[in-house]
Amino acid sequence: MQPYMVNIKLSARTLTGALSPQNRGAADWGWQGLIAYGCHSLVLVIDSKTAQTLQVLERHKANVVKVKWAKENYHHNIGSPYSLRLASADATGKIIVWDVATGAAHCEIQEHTKPIQDMQWLWSQDASRDLLLAVHPPNYIVLWNADTGTKLWKKSYAENILSFSFDPFDPSNLTLLTSEGIVFISDFSPSKAPASSGKKVYISSPRSSPIHNKLVSATGAKKALDKVKILITNEKPSAESVTLNDCLQLSYLPSKRNYMLLLYPREILILDLEVNQTVGVIAIERTGVPFLQVIPCVQRDGLFCLHENGCITLRVRRSVSNISSTSDDPDPDPIQELIYDLRSQCDAIRVTKTVRPFSMVCCPINENSAALVVSDGRVMIWELKSTISGRSLRTSNSSASPLYSPVSFCGIPVGPSQNKLPDLSLDNMIGQGMISGEDQLKSYCVQEVHLKFLLTGLLSGLPLPPFATRMCPPLTTKNIKQYQPLLAVGTSNGSVLVYNLTSGLLHKELSIHSCEVKGIEWTSLSGFLSFATSTPNNLGLVRNELQLVDLPTGRSIAFRGERGTDEPAIEMIKVSHLKQYLAVVFKDKPLELWDIRTCTLLREMSKNFPTITALEWSPSHNLKSLRKKQLAAREAMARQTVSDTTELSTLESSMISLLQEAESKSELSQNISAREHFVFTDTDGQVYHLTVEGNSVKDSARIPPDGSMGSITCIAWKGDTLVLGDVDGNLNFWDLKARVSRGIPTHRGWVKKIRFAPGKGNQKLIAMYNDGAEVWDTKEVQMVSSLRSGRNVTFRVLDVDWCTSDKVILASDDGCIRVLEMTMKSACFRMDEQELSEPVWCPYLLVPRASLALKAFLLHQPWNNKYSLDISHINYPENENIKNLLQEQLYSLSNDIKKLLLDPEFTLVQRCLLVARLYGDESELHFWTVAAHYLHAFSQEKTLTAKAEDLFSQEKWISPLDICYDTLSENSSFQKFQLERVNLQEVKRSNYDHTRKCTDQLLLLGQTDRAVQLLLETNAENSCYYCDSLKACLVTTVTSSGPSQSTIKLVATNMIANGKLAEGVQLLCLIDKAADACRYLQTYGEWNRAAWLAKVRLNSEECADVLKRWVDHLCSPQINQKSKAILVLLSLGCFIRVTEMLHSMRYFDRAALFVEACLKYGTIEVNEDAKKLIHAVFADYARNLKTLGFLQAATLFASKAGAAGRDLLNELQQLKEEGLTE
Repeated sequence: MQPYMVNIKLSARTLTGALSPQNRGAADWGWQGLIAYGCHSLVLVIDSKTAQTLQVLERHKANVVKVKWAKENYHHNIGSPYSLRLASADATGKIIVWDVATGAAHCEIQEHTKPIQDMQWLWSQDASRDLLLAVHPPNYIVLWNADTGTKLWKKSYAENILSFSFDPFDPSNLTLLTSEGIVFISDFSPSKAPASSGKKVYISSPRSSPIHNKLVSATGAKKALDKVKILITNEKPSAESVTLNDCLQLSYLPSKRNYMLLLYPREILILDLEVNQTVGVIAIERTGVPFLQVIPCVQRDGLFCLHENGCITLRVRRSVSNISSTSDDPDPDPIQELIYDLRSQCDAIRVTKTVRPFSMVCCPINENSAALVVSDGRVMIWELKSTISGRSLRTSNSSASPLYSPVSFCGIPVGPSQNKLPDLSLDNMIGQGMISGEDQLKSYCVQEVHLKFLLTGLLSGLPLPPFATRMCPPLTTKNIKQYQPLLAVGTSNGSVLVYNLTSGLLHKELSIHSCEVKGIEWTSLSGFLSFATSTPNNLGLVRNELQLVDLPTGRSIAFRGERGTDEPAIEMIKVSHLKQYLAVVFKDKPLELWDIRTCTLLREMSKNFPTITALEWSPSHNLKSLRKKQLAAREAMARQTVSDTTELSTLESSMISLLQEAESKSELSQNISAREHFVFTDTDGQVYHLTVEGNSVKDSARIPPDGSMGSITCIAWKGDTLVLGDVDGNLNFWDLKARVSRGIPTHRGWVKKIRFAPGKGNQKLIAMYNDGAEVWDTKEVQMVSSLRSGRNVTFRVLDVDWCTSDKVILASDDGCIRVLEMTMKSACFRMDEQELSEPVWCPYLLVPRASLALKAFLLHQPWNNKYSLDISHINYPENENIKNLLQEQLYSLSNDIKKLLLDPEFTLVQRCLLVARLYGDESELHFWTVAAHYLHAFSQEKTLTAKAEDLFSQEKWISPLDICYDTLSENSSFQKFQLERVNLQEVKRSNYDHTRKCTDQLLLLGQTDRAVQLLLETNAENSCYYCDSLKACLVTTVTSSGPSQSTIKLVATNMIANGKLAEGVQLLCLIDKAADACRYLQTYGEWNRAAWLAKVRLNSEECADVLKRWVDHLCSPQINQKSKAILVLLSLGCFIRVTEMLHSMRYFDRAALFVEACLKYGTIEVNEDAKKLIHAVFADYARNLKTLGFLQAATLFASKAGAAGRDLLNELQQLKEEGLTE
């Protein structure tokens, strides 16, 4: 057996096309920086920066309905490295958790057989990183361990669950959107199923409220919307007033606590969950385009909205001026509702029957880009860019307050001359607002900004099937220099797409024809012929288009000149092996033979020429070796004539000898341009053999039909093997050399196509049937592999071809083209083996040690006193291959990021924040954002304690921590936010219940005068009238006299003891005993409420006491929220305690970096105990770096660790010397 050459190393891949309607909600943008989305039963993973497909995951048997990336909200180290985990769920209820880098399914989960309605990974990852909550229809929620596939608990509810949302501020709150209303669950826990069935509330839909009709009137939506007061009721509304299926989405606002949005096609409602009341409405005018989806932002109070025309809009909440907090001087126009101004919108797409927007995903790390997944398989990546506007460029939309750039960059205020990258993330693009007056603008060195969307990435899919596919001629020793593995795909709209299969990217799209492309044949590596036929007219005649295309220039010429209108359809075109001649077969018209080189018609066969059912050119010999082979051919002829030919029917023997004679004649010809010949069969199964030379066509032989075969549908010929396929599924293998033939019934019906694999001596053959395909070895006459629709795959095969000598191409009706191994088993590939045309920044693809070493390399600049992104100078004694991979990663960073990393003024804290963003590390990002803010604030405080008045101005200059950090932000900004909130609640209240809640809040906030006003509003008919009147009297007469205080305190403690906690706390607040109130709240487990009260009512020392008790509670084993505890300690400035906790949790890298930052800022006192701790931290981090193989960094930290690092330093010195001696 002759060894055949494997052509070119091409990885198996899948080119995908249009999506299925069930894929609508299946898209997610992970913290890992990658976008995943479902396409039929496949999951695609693409890079968000370069829009390249990195992975196609194939294992689901049904359409994928949901995909979700795992969260990265935990500390990463060798034990828990950066890894790409993705969960995908399909329409049969199966959930697969993938290791995306290798393409392997980590575990499979199945509970019921209905489509999964919704699923989410739990965001709080202190206890476990592997928990996945899924909604199994109709009404179950199940918590899974996605690492092992085990079910932790299952809970059923009364109504059908449509979707759910986790409270981003409290992991025990979960809200379900059901077919009838909303269910609030407040006792969600990973350890056991919720005990209660939740608090059920109903939505009276805005669609059905009578006021709604005025919404669209010319007077504008605002007045009408002020009247849509109540949206949430505890009573079930009457049937006609509820059209709940209208509600498209429910989602908590991650930018501020206890707010939720409800999305309807024509409005977005913002609810305040403290009073269950609508406090803001974003409505669309009558002519506007309805909403499809909304993604609320974390970093700023903004919303990314997707509309039905594919337009993405960004709306940002209008900032409000300071609200007067005294009742004597009420604001002339207090804030009426939350207003979200339209700040930017991208272009819409052309929506048709088959092209509509499916889903939008937003970058969770930076929130400055969104991707739109379109039903035709396109993914459009829109990036938000900020432009500094001149003051004169004020937009005509005067109602929207201007947006300003933030004071700080990467967490730290920067001067105008410092390097900054405003488009890094949303919170670096726009500040928090709250600026008034021109002079302040100048002192803050901030500028007004405008935002606009830019299309930065576009990935387009294959058009809708059917396809005609053809691979370019195979790789040979001669064409190896210019060879590119190109696949031509003819489409139903007349264009031909040429894909480069090394990268899987579209090489060229050529609009050549005006109707469906039926077939393509390559004439060289850089040109092909394609034909298309229009739909037949009444007489069954069509317009045939046959074009010869030159690929480099894209020029195409009509190959048959003026011919082609009103004639029978072309059935097939076949190019001879030496690419000299072309045979064109028509439906009811004789064959045409053309010379490709001169584009001339050699012969149009006569009218009585037989109707052709199948045709194939003989594999002609290479011209150079033609003469050498003449002798060999003669000898072969002689040998074969002598050899005994038993077991052959006379019919077949005569046919084979005729074919051999014809071959030998052409070989013996002295002419150097070889004759070529072809065989074809007619409707009776008779085989004809014709020879073409120059412009003469000779009929060489004619063989009667074989009785065992039906009507022949296709022929393939390679070397000495000729294979025929018929309508009944029989394959007939003829060995021309040994003069034997074997008929094999495959029982698979009509053989649509057969084709030999490329490569010398490679006798593999692929056959295509209605229900799939088979690969045969024609030497052994054995089937190698088989693929059957419905049995092992869900798709139907439309076309087949060979990609290389060992890989096949299948085009299928799910709109995909798959390049598969010869076994035809769908296999995912390893992402690191892929050839990409552009480098991709994704440290998750590196081995764990390498990704962590790369992180250390970026963080601890400068090396050898030099800022550099060239890792080759670094003493990192891993193998060269890994070093090269690290260097590739560094090269793939954008120039802006490189510039920041190489900037000597870019501080350590800023560097930590930037690297956290680059790595998509949620836990690091939160830690360093809070750390940067408070390190800066406390260091400023230290330097300015002497000058009190400076401190005041300085404090104003440092913008407060974003309110999305809730109780971690400064007390002053927290109080201000709470006052704004209660003002809004007061404006929006619509019944007694709301008024009571407002009063309670005002009393806790110390706004007694306004509370009294509200208490006196109570109606005399109300059962609480007397109580409220007395309460009003009490509030106004509370004095600081001893006896009254002690009485009230006694009453309060009795109330608390008898289960009236809220009332008791209120009384304690009245007599300025808020510290006691906090203690009671904590005793009764109301930790969040106690923290809230401490922030709004206590001075900083008392507040710190309350929060420190909260920290101890968070660290307790049953709560286990240490990461939250660390953030609380940061906000209190307890930096030594933070270091101790990080060290005890073995977060050595974070501890060491934090200590370095504290020392730079001078925010910790270095006494003996502190020194000991610092040395221990540095020594442990040095050991950590040593295990990563990063010896240079290990030496650096061991040398900082004093006595604790001495032994380690000696070890490292020895290793270094050993390395040098080697």
